[in-house]
Amino acid sequence: MKSICLPSSLPCFTRAPRIHRIRSELSFLAGNVNYRRELEAAVDVVHKACRLCVKVQTQLFQKDGGILEKSDHTPVTVADFGVQALVSMELARLFPSIPLVAEEDSSQLLLDLETSHQNGNNASNSLVEAVTNAVANSSSLQPDLLNYDELLKAIDRGGKETTSLEEEPATYWVLDPIDGTRGFLRGRMALYVVGLALVVEGRPILGVMGCPNWDTDSTYLPENLARGMTNKNEISDFPRTGAIMAACYGYGTWMKRISLNTVNVDVDGSCDDWISCSVDKCNSLQEARICIADRVTWELLPLSNALPATSAPKGFGERWKPTIIPTCCGSLCKYFMVATGRASVFLLQVKIQPSVKVWDHAVGMICVSEAGGEVTGWDGSEMFLASDDVGRRSITPGGGGILVTNGTLHNQLLDMI
Repeated sequence: MKSICLPSSLPCFTRAPRIHRIRSELSFLAGNVNYRRELEAAVDVVHKACRLCVKVQTQLFQKDGGILEKSDHTPVTVADFGVQALVSMELARLFPSIPLVAEEDSSQLLLDLETSHQNGNNASNSLVEAVTNAVANSSSLQPDLLNYDELLKAIDRGGKETTSLEEEPATYWVLDPIDGTRGFLRGRMALYVVGLALVVEGRPILGVMGCPNWDTDSTYLPENLARGMTNKNEISDFPRTGAIMAACYGYGTWMKRISLNTVNVDVDGSCDDWISCSVDKCNSLQEARICIADRVTWELLPLSNALPATSAPKGFGERWKPTIIPTCCGSLCKYFMVATGRASVFLLQVKIQPSVKVWDHAVGMICVSEAGGEVTGWDGSEMFLASDDVGRRSITPGGGGILVTNGTLHNQLLDMI
């Protein structure tokens, strides 16, 4: 990775009085349900992670800095590292025997810390200190117990050099600290997701997605995204609420609005009651609402010749064509859209490399399937998460792509592909 806008000091990321525990009540789970404790912990830590993201996002837009670029030219921020450290520490405390598979590692933070020492700068001005402060403000751990070594160890707990699972399918967590970092950097006009899933024997059995920018009446998002609008300068002008989605095998997918107020007070994390999520009932491809990968046009996909589509909203474009919804950024927000019925289909072509990263899909798979939808490869094959025998970090979808639908349209699309 290379640094693209890292200043010599980051005064905006400072420690504050600690945030007390967010209490999560899963009213939709009755009785002694398997994995109830794991799901409660996942909801709790994802909510904390969303609050961390909102606070860091606000601070990033007040002063440039804290943004790096990875080797694949995708951005990574204080929030990416902070969320991974926070989730890793919380889960290790509660479930020390369950390993973690996650996106980031500490290599860039170590490099930044080394550079600070070489330049004679105080470590308190480093990116590591900024991440440490962000985590200290959000974790249930005592802030004085959090040091650089503990932070870096927590991040690397999910890294590829640390996580090594047996050849037989295991039980493990899968985390995407921020899916859609480009959306995170665009402010309130784009979506990003914190995603956490528990995988057992190669299949996700519970998952939680937190979407800090999700509005239960977010009809403005597609229009603003289509015009390329952002809201960096006025990010604090919006009410700080988002949504959290939770799914458990056999118990459906549920969602609630959550408070993301960054004032450090003890809260119960609730704005509304949990409501059941279900996919839409669309049974006609011509009436479907479709999400596709960022920076891909419909004309580049193999379906385009047989199924012309429009990007205009219904009522403004050609009536008997499916509508492409401009949903930015990342893959998990598209799963979120399908699971809530905002979209009928998410179509992803895997063209350059035959595999995709497991954290971009694991939690979305359980949320869509428990909402009544279906997720397969383009050849109709199951998405088995343990196909990567050792690292559990990649999935190779059959047929060269991933198809996520409301279930009703699935076979029609498979036949066309």
